[in-house]
Amino acid sequence: MKSNTSDLGLLVLRLGFAGLMLTHGIPKLQMLINGQGAEFPSVMGMPGTLSLVLAVLGELVAPILIILGWKTKLASLFPIVTMAVAAFSIHAADPFGKKEFPLLYLFGFLAIFLLGAGKFSIEGRKG
Repeated sequence: MKSNTSDLGLLVLRLGFAGLMLTHGIPKLQMLINGQGAEFPSVMGMPGTLSLVLAVLGELVAPILIILGWKTKLASLFPIVTMAVAAFSIHAADPFGKKEFPLLYLFGFLAIFLLGAGKFSIEGRKG
């Protein structure tokens, strides 16, 4: 049985990582709304618009679900994949300093995936 301190730690982890990720997702949503998808980098042969849609899912939609604590483990997979692509594909040729932020986010969302939402979440309110 987890303590309230652990559940509070999970809340801080969810709010911190997902809240900060929104600062990256909101501008991408604006790009998508403004029809700038073709300007977004193509990843793994996908058109820029599809890459942008997937980035919005990983950096905006999934973090909102994580903040709420609803479908947290499933939702955390999206930013994990998005940050892995950012670190190892988009910034593959860049120095470590450019890879560091996507890797930090990747590890944060990996921890959220492994630990779950905790009791201070929509999922934790059940039962």
